[in-house]
Amino acid sequence: MSQPASEIPRLTDHLFRHEAGKLVSALTGIFGIHRLQLAEDVVQEAMVRALQTWPYHGIPDNPAAWLMQTAKRRALDLIRREKFFHDKLPEITASLEQWPDSGEETPRFEDEIKDGRLRLMFACCHPDIPQDAQTALALKTLCAFSPAEIASAFLTTEAAIAKRLTRARQRIAEAGIPFEIPAGEELSPRLDGVLRILYLLFNEGYSASNGDSVIRAELCHEAIRLADALIQHPAAAHPRMHALLALMLLSAARLPAREDLQGNILLLRDQDRSLWDRGMIGRGLRHLALAARGDEVTEYHLQAGIAAIHSTAPDAASTHWPGILAHYDRWLTISDSPVVALNRAVASAEVHGAEAGIAALEPIWKSGQLERYYLLHAVLGDFQERLGDQEAAAASFTRALQLTAVKAEQLFLTDRLRACLVK
Repeated sequence: MSQPASEIPRLTDHLFRHEAGKLVSALTGIFGIHRLQLAEDVVQEAMVRALQTWPYHGIPDNPAAWLMQTAKRRALDLIRREKFFHDKLPEITASLEQWPDSGEETPRFEDEIKDGRLRLMFACCHPDIPQDAQTALALKTLCAFSPAEIASAFLTTEAAIAKRLTRARQRIAEAGIPFEIPAGEELSPRLDGVLRILYLLFNEGYSASNGDSVIRAELCHEAIRLADALIQHPAAAHPRMHALLALMLLSAARLPAREDLQGNILLLRDQDRSLWDRGMIGRGLRHLALAARGDEVTEYHLQAGIAAIHSTAPDAASTHWPGILAHYDRWLTISDSPVVALNRAVASAEVHGAEAGIAALEPIWKSGQLERYYLLHAVLGDFQERLGDQEAAAASFTRALQLTAVKAEQLFLTDRLRACLVK
């Protein structure tokens, strides 16, 4: 035991993100996906045991291995009690005893997807499970997202997410969906669901829905790691997979410059571009080139193209905003998302001025879809401030401030509001 107890909150959050999904996927492979809730409960109990034990005895030298051993003991205890497992007890016990003590994940199938979380993501994306429930289940089970974080990603309520999770688990039980590794032609139809999960995982890291910082870099890097592992599989190396990985790399390359030393948000135009990871940008551009093979154009292609324009501009003034606006125009032809329309309004303002930006926001206001989305009000406030309407801008920044739970965003908006009030 070497790490101080003061590190427990930070460390346990990290472990929930990086180890919980690993343990759940391993247990699901043994118990069957129809006992997914049991696997989740075992892992949850291991985490609770850590919170009860570590403050008094200190953090283990290898916390991941400690959790694995605790989960293993709890799982063995449960299967010995449950009649359901009676006939399979020797087989399951042997499987659990073969778990490595190091906390490192061991591939179960050498000729298939080697990461356990990716394997379970494909199982969660079974076509018999509704699409929205697939993503919610995977984010909750494998990425340790809270219902609030999932609700934020879907721009919906926690109650709606709870219903989706219940519906997904019921469907798994009713349909007898197996924990299987899709192969050949069976893998490709589920790929889009897995890509959605990785995309949302990355987005939560790039723009957090709660907490002190707007960035949760470990989630971004975990999404990239999983995408890197997935793209090694021949059946997954589609152009859209390369496009998503390109988007992640080009965006993550800018993470070191998105906040100052005090944790304050820095807009793209204010960032120190010397801090951008040029190696990561290079990797992103190579994947973007691979994404261009064939005639497929997806939302990931267009987002990666926008990220490439930003990442290759030597300074803010050199950014080719007409090209970005063209990408958003094309994106809106394949998506009716109000968030895409909001981002297009920002690009329109850069090309044609703030009045054009406000005009582009009007359909979004009329739809009412983003009324509780803080960025809609923040963007409007920015346009109003540019036009010299400080009173209206202050009202918009005030409303945006009321709608965000991220401390860094609150501080940023408070500064913008203060600037309006003193002018």
